[in-house]
Amino acid sequence: MHTLAQPEAPARTIPRPRVWVGRLLTALVTAFLLFDVIGKVLQVQPVIDATMALGYSRSLVFPLGLIPIGCVVTSLVPRTSVLGTLLTTAYLGGAVASQLRVGNPLVTHALFPTYLGVLLWAGLVLRDPRLDAFLPVRRGA
Repeated sequence: MHTLAQPEAPARTIPRPRVWVGRLLTALVTAFLLFDVIGKVLQVQPVIDATMALGYSRSLVFPLGLIPIGCVVTSLVPRTSVLGTLLTTAYLGGAVASQLRVGNPLVTHALFPTYLGVLLWAGLVLRDPRLDAFLPVRRGA
């Protein structure tokens, strides 16, 4: 029986230092998001106050702490890392919208989730050979 499956492309290797920089970037973003998650899940009062200042009710603080757990865990599993990074980016997009809606400063508050998203994607691109093949960096002229 004939199948339509595409032949596997040869595996590309990524230089070890690049992989470690990618892991470091991913770890930094993950640590920040987990810190935020812990504050929301444990219902720490300054976190509750900050979330309510963005216009969310107290009853939403806990669920807003659970959502990024699934996103981050999915992004850390190599097989689902692209999906997890995409989901995390969507969550961060909501954070940007929340900051803009209440008029917080653009560079320091509203764009901070964007910075996290860029670092998360950079970490993934640096360490994942699938994305390296998909988004090749051109060197030279």
